[in-house]
Amino acid sequence: MCQLINNKKPSAGLSLALGKILVSLGAFLFSSTLSAQSASPLEVSQLIDEYRASREKVILQDFMELLSLPNIPDNQDDMDLNVDHITALLEARGFSARRLQAGGSPYIYAELMQPAASETLLLYAHYDGQPVQLENWAYPPFSPTLLDATLQAGGQPVDVEALTGSFDPEWRLYGRSAGDDKMPIIALLHTLDALAANDIELSVNLKILFDGEEERGSPTLGNIIDAYPGLLDADLMLFCDAPMHQSRNVQLVFGVRGVKTLNMTTYGANRPLHNGHYGNWAPNPFMQLAYLLTSMRDESGRILVEGYYDDVAPISDLERSAIAAIPDITESLKDELAINTPEGNGARIEELVMLPALNVRDMSGGSVGNAISSSATVALNLRLVANQKPETVEALIETHIAGQGFHIVYEDPTDDILRSNEKVIKLDWVGRGGLGIRTPMDGVMPQRLAQLLQSVIPELILTPSMGGGLPLEDFTTRMDMPIIVLPLANHDNNQHAENENIRLQNIWDAMSIYGVILANFGNR
Repeated sequence: MCQLINNKKPSAGLSLALGKILVSLGAFLFSSTLSAQSASPLEVSQLIDEYRASREKVILQDFMELLSLPNIPDNQDDMDLNVDHITALLEARGFSARRLQAGGSPYIYAELMQPAASETLLLYAHYDGQPVQLENWAYPPFSPTLLDATLQAGGQPVDVEALTGSFDPEWRLYGRSAGDDKMPIIALLHTLDALAANDIELSVNLKILFDGEEERGSPTLGNIIDAYPGLLDADLMLFCDAPMHQSRNVQLVFGVRGVKTLNMTTYGANRPLHNGHYGNWAPNPFMQLAYLLTSMRDESGRILVEGYYDDVAPISDLERSAIAAIPDITESLKDELAINTPEGNGARIEELVMLPALNVRDMSGGSVGNAISSSATVALNLRLVANQKPETVEALIETHIAGQGFHIVYEDPTDDILRSNEKVIKLDWVGRGGLGIRTPMDGVMPQRLAQLLQSVIPELILTPSMGGGLPLEDFTTRMDMPIIVLPLANHDNNQHAENENIRLQNIWDAMSIYGVILANFGNR
């Protein structure tokens, strides 16, 4: 090159040598790019791991910076800071990003379109978090802290700035939203960096939706979808939320339960009464609730309300086979949670969460001292499954309660109502409730995704349904695409509670999974 700059022609021999070098270099670069772009899923996973192993400190520092931004949806200024920060991270990776808002906290939409891709993947995560009670946290929730073990195991803080090389994958990073649900965001962004560094192109068009109000039930998500018709259309949606299986194996989840909440209040006298003077005579509202509850549900957890199971989607043979292949955690759970006899008459938890549930989450109304309370309230959490409609469940339960001799009211009863009826109950249905969702496991897209991940993760767990709920209803009722939940956080991440955390290996696994999907899904 110096000779060329000096305007001196190289000798014929040197020109030939340079030409051979350039041809060889070009062939090498072309070969490297080609092999990377056509890399097998296993090769992609290995390349991602190699990239990550040399940059763990940078990845963790980026994650800690994101976690340091308070993200409680009630504070709009904080949410705006999160939006600006995440948007800048996306745009630095070539995304076209925009803020979507329809009356609630902002959503972030971004897309990275590929000229050669014929299919589109929509990836969902959320960046908001649950409120915090500072006094309950071992370390400040918005000052993310790396520990060399879990708090329960006596973990001590690690100085990230002083570290070099790879980190112990069992270390835990503590902070609000570490596990629920900012980790998928940072893992995805660094996965894209790893793919770019290895000249691996995305095999799909990538759309992203980051929710800013998931912890409040995503109340304006339907408005967002309606306001931007077609914007979120995709061939497959990956819902990246929730914890992984307790065995630490990667899983795909094909369904969630819906939820409905009911508060029931029964009444005795119009004022508390001494239980010695009036016991055995005055109606006891707690006992009324006890009798009512045992008429609604037996000791095994089966709901006794007539017609309650009529609309429940049956468990398919494929789903039963999937359950049978899941590692049985019954005994380990019993030991961990100090339970002698679980409900369900011996059925596995994976099967039981595919059935409706009626659970008491709170009882209140007792008096201090020797008094029979004038009222008692129980809060019920109803878990719904596929095909059950909240309004149908509501009608069935009210019919059952009336059949137990109760006069139903929806406001506090007057003395005249109490005098005129043997038993009075106030029902407070909290919100409309959410639907249970199940994506058929034998669909083209679910089968393709499962087979792709099984090629690099033979122990992949296919879970027909998880027990908890996620804001999937607005997607399923407004859009036509299969939805699969991809849980990435450790099962013991303390989500929603104090000392929320993420296990480092879960971040690294998330990057590998994202890389395989983005590089290979559209090529199958």
